[in-house]
Amino acid sequence: MGQMQQGQGSATQQPPGGEPDRPISRYPVPALQDLPDDMRQRILAVQEKAGFVPNVFLALAHRPAEFRAFFAYHDALMDKEGGLTRGEREMIVVATSAVNQCLYCVVAHGAILRIYEKQPLLADQVAVNYRKADLPPRQRAILDFAMTVCTASHAIGESDFDALRPHGLSDEDAWDIAAIVAFFGLSNRMANTIGMRPNDELFLMGRVPKAR
Repeated sequence: MGQMQQGQGSATQQPPGGEPDRPISRYPVPALQDLPDDMRQRILAVQEKAGFVPNVFLALAHRPAEFRAFFAYHDALMDKEGGLTRGEREMIVVATSAVNQCLYCVVAHGAILRIYEKQPLLADQVAVNYRKADLPPRQRAILDFAMTVCTASHAIGESDFDALRPHGLSDEDAWDIAAIVAFFGLSNRMANTIGMRPNDELFLMGRVPKAR
């Protein structure tokens, strides 16, 4: 789990096995007790649920106003009711983050995807080549649209919307797809710029079924 600390230089994470500290961001990470109450309570809630604090919460706490705006929009897109399942939303993040070469988002959202879909292999397939992944036609159509938004949004036209409709996907669902792609395009670029490192725990989550 990422350590919360304050000081000059990069924040660090103590990985398992006693290896030397490794940076989770090139920018300082504030100490938990120094954060505004709303941010501190959100981070503690995540820690209680997950058992660790994903490094994105620590890294973005460097700028509190942007932290709040980022997670407010994240929640509006990823936690809403709508035509897309939570797993489908995570697939969009994984596939387009891979195109943007964002290690953090591929690893973190790959872990969430494995958990929601209960498919240990799916996140790796989607990240490498979703067209070869074990996906039904509906999810392939979602990712086709997402990838066009990601790589050629200027070319989006009626035919792209038409391709979604046979799969029960509306224009509002298309908005959701595009918004997720756009939001995580921002996230990908910031994560890459600040050198945000995935937590070690994320690499293993959802790969082995839990013992009953």
